[in-house]
Amino acid sequence: MLEAHKEIIRGREVVADDWSVLRLAEGEAAETVAVPEGKVIVPLTVWLAQKETLSQRLALGVWIAADERFESLKGDADRFAVIAVDFPKFSDGRGYSIAYNVRRRLGYTGELRAIGDVLRDQLFSMSRVGFNAYATRQDRSIHDALKGLTVFSETYQASVDQPLPLFRRKERDVPPEHVDAGAGI
Repeated sequence: MLEAHKEIIRGREVVADDWSVLRLAEGEAAETVAVPEGKVIVPLTVWLAQKETLSQRLALGVWIAADERFESLKGDADRFAVIAVDFPKFSDGRGYSIAYNVRRRLGYTGELRAIGDVLRDQLFSMSRVGFNAYATRQDRSIHDALKGLTVFSETYQASVDQPLPLFRRKERDVPPEHVDAGAGI
């Protein structure tokens, strides 16, 4: 079954989406499901089962379920135009860890897309761990969701989007005798 969004958020703007997400219907097997032509984001299980055939495609994406291991993409991540992480429900935070690790451990620099139950309240935190595209829930306004990326002007913690914590980014008036790694904290 193919899911398609008319629009997604990419970067910090709403754009037309020309990708479809393949979801297996009940009873379909990853080894035998037919992957349609065009720009398709396939489940990780389909990629692993049909890797030899699918690796011939130029426009292919893969999506990772919340209970799957991102390490399965080691060595293959850079061949995908899109890697998506599925959020089965708003309160399931496992996708944040997956995204962070896809960026940090796999070194993926392409489009990292959040799919599934993606809402405005999540977008700022999602951007911090490396997401740069968002297929928000279709029953909500995507233009309203876009505002979720700018709800905070500063962050304290280090993450993918800002590798230095705030105390390392701001100069402080510290007497010379107290200049050390922890001064001014």
